Amino acid sequence: MAFVRLLVFALVGLTVVYWSLSLYSASLRRERLEDDYDANPVPGQTREAYVAAGMATYRKGLRPKLLLGVYVVPIVVVSVIIYVVNNN
Repeated sequence: MAFVRLLVFALVGLTVVYWSLSLYSASLRRERLEDDYDANPVPGQTREAYVAAGMATYRKGLRPKLLLGVYVVPIVVVSVIIYVVNNN
């Protein structure tokens, strides 16, 4: 029962970390897109449309997928530690 409680709290904590990193990373990307547009405005395209298109490309990229490592790495490390401790 204690392991299930640990797992639930760990997943809640990892979810908070994931969403925090995700929002921070997206805000940095949005700010960079806004700065790029301000430096070199695209004729015939509004700033909002430029940023929206850039954010759509960002969501399909590798960085948001890498953030899922927030879940995978700690779970794998804890699983390996539990396995090694119990089998020695």
